[in-house]
Amino acid sequence: MPADNLIEDARFRATRAVTIDAPPEAAWPWLVQIGCLRAGWYTNDLLDNLGHPSAQEIVPELQDLQIGQCVPMSPTRSEKTSFKVTAFEPNGSLVWAQPLSTWVWTLTPLSDRQTRLVTRLRVRYEWRHPMSALLSMVLIEFGDFPMMRRMLLGIKRRAEATGHRLPNLQPSREGGRP
Repeated sequence: MPADNLIEDARFRATRAVTIDAPPEAAWPWLVQIGCLRAGWYTNDLLDNLGHPSAQEIVPELQDLQIGQCVPMSPTRSEKTSFKVTAFEPNGSLVWAQPLSTWVWTLTPLSDRQTRLVTRLRVRYEWRHPMSALLSMVLIEFGDFPMMRRMLLGIKRRAEATGHRLPNLQPSREGGRP
């Protein structure tokens, strides 16, 4: 997948997928607007979005995707609490990166009406800071599966609901590759 080469020696690697009964264009806007205190994570809002409800509609002002854009994981943005958009191809792939991890999304059409959404998280733990690494390891390794399952199903539900009435949203520019 894109960006697999960006994190050497990743100790946590998880690939998850879901089939969406809608074209890639129906899922793409939901991916673009993800983030803490943005459109949310489409999972458990109390835990994952500080009690703010995840968007149930596509938010036009969150559709302007740019290389270098911050994808906040928490309300306090920093190199460790945010990903940066490092590459994207509209309706095809989206790559987020931070120094110790990457999170990649791909949308592959299966037919005119179905899409396979695949996401991959790769993480290298920073053992020079053992307590921080241990906390990260526990949170990621125990939280990834239930969170990602709920998130993928949330994206699927939203994309399928809007797939028949796609907004006329055009990506702001062509994507870049790592």
